[in-house]
Amino acid sequence: MSTSNHAPELQTPLLYDIVDGSVDHKGRPVYRSNSGGWRSAGFIIGVEVAERFAYDGISSNLITYLTGPLGQSTATAAENVNMWAGTATLLPILGAFVADSFLGRYTAIIVASLIYILGLGLLTLSALLSTHTATDLPCSPPPFQLILFFFALYLVAVGESGHKPCAQAFGGDQFDGHNPQESKAKSSFFNWWYCCKSGGAMVTLLILNYIQDNLNWGLGFGIPCAAMVISLVIFLLGTRMYRYSVKVDKNSAFLRIGSVFVSSIRNWRATPSAIALEEEARGTLPRPSSEQYMFFNKALLAPNCSKEDGKACSLSDVEEAKALLRLVPIWTSCLVFAVVFAQRSTLFTKQAATMDRSISHGIDFPAASLQSFMNLSIVLFIPIYDRVFVPLARALTRKPSGITMLQRIGTGIFLSVATMVIAALVEMKRLKTAQEHGLVDLPDVTIPMSVWWLIPQYVLFGIAQSFTVVGLQEFFYDQVPSDLRSVGIALKLSIFGAGNFLSSFLISVIEKATGGNGRYSWFDNNLNRAHLDYFYWLLAGMSVVQMAFYVYSAKSYIYNRRGAV
Repeated sequence: MSTSNHAPELQTPLLYDIVDGSVDHKGRPVYRSNSGGWRSAGFIIGVEVAERFAYDGISSNLITYLTGPLGQSTATAAENVNMWAGTATLLPILGAFVADSFLGRYTAIIVASLIYILGLGLLTLSALLSTHTATDLPCSPPPFQLILFFFALYLVAVGESGHKPCAQAFGGDQFDGHNPQESKAKSSFFNWWYCCKSGGAMVTLLILNYIQDNLNWGLGFGIPCAAMVISLVIFLLGTRMYRYSVKVDKNSAFLRIGSVFVSSIRNWRATPSAIALEEEARGTLPRPSSEQYMFFNKALLAPNCSKEDGKACSLSDVEEAKALLRLVPIWTSCLVFAVVFAQRSTLFTKQAATMDRSISHGIDFPAASLQSFMNLSIVLFIPIYDRVFVPLARALTRKPSGITMLQRIGTGIFLSVATMVIAALVEMKRLKTAQEHGLVDLPDVTIPMSVWWLIPQYVLFGIAQSFTVVGLQEFFYDQVPSDLRSVGIALKLSIFGAGNFLSSFLISVIEKATGGNGRYSWFDNNLNRAHLDYFYWLLAGMSVVQMAFYVYSAKSYIYNRRGAV
């Protein structure tokens, strides 16, 4: 009898410990005390470090491989790097759709990792088939090697398309946004995610780039392949600890949102009074954001404004559609930032290759490894931001994250303008130095100007990423419907995919407009005759215009969740 009386008291804490909307790997209710949080997020961050090590092991020095063993011109190589990087960051929209609608994030990460490993393995094979070493002069490779290389390269992009959005969204799923403590931890998660990822990239830039430039490209591509195998093993080790999201609605979020657009168009002739009556019948619309995009409220009516049950969209469906639509101006206003982002591994690297990179007798600092200073600034700055800036700002603003996500994004965009101004000024000095020493027509001779002049632009852009990129990650994860969080991360990645394509397009157009008829283009193979400074000034001007558009878009944006404000 006594046991019976105390049983409810013993069970109550367990009931409160259950995390709503999540299950374990066997589909059972999941408990807060033994799942999720930092214990499982740590595994996923470890996976991201290994994946970043692999991805940056290819992307950071790809332009050197293309202009070296593959014998491509600077402009063609830069376009190819941008096209590949653009594909790798646009394809995640498709990968996220497959994950959120069919596979689930956990399974999608495993499948994507296997594809990733296959692509890296073939990339290593293509480099091993080459008869060139890292120091050989460029020449045209056999067609088979070229086909195998680009097939493997784009296979890596396919693997990235499933891995990148799902891993980050799956990491965010380990924190319960309805729990005050875990909600704060989720915001920190995005900071530490990017910090650790940048740390993995820094190791790549310091070690792998040296191996690729001075030893062997096969080994330089093979090590990333091994890193991805380790990454998959680490991910599988956390299987029992993860929280797996449960779909709130059995219908696909894509179908629900798509039906809102279709129904709104179908009922385009509906009168405001009919819509008002329907809104009144269903109850008050849930948020002030409902005042925006009133056209989509027509989806609340059944076809031909009839009252047939089951054929009209719900209030929540309409709100989900509006939430996605409100992201478009923010997405668009960040594109120029993505174009600037694309230069760090292409033109910045080619610029560095012409300068004095000696660090001791007979040893040169790899040009691509300068990107490690950008990652070092991220690794050093994010802990300061998370542990010092956020608590101070929180005390002043009373906001959980210190400043809003949009304020954080805007700060990084402003810093990107300063980055391009500095890059243009340094390039002007480099060109002047080449002229003063009579090296304008000697592109293979090192310019007597220290490569350390480039460090400020890398460091400042690293800090800009700490604001904008991390802010975009949290923003697109938080502001989309919960069923579409992988898609939200993919939308953030697609900004950089579109930015890479825009960069490639700009370079192609400018190359044709400024070259030919005996003229030296802005991107001439002889960088002492080229004018990268003009391109940097152009990007700085475009960034100023983008900044104005972003401020306007951010001011009119209404957050989808109160906690984000």
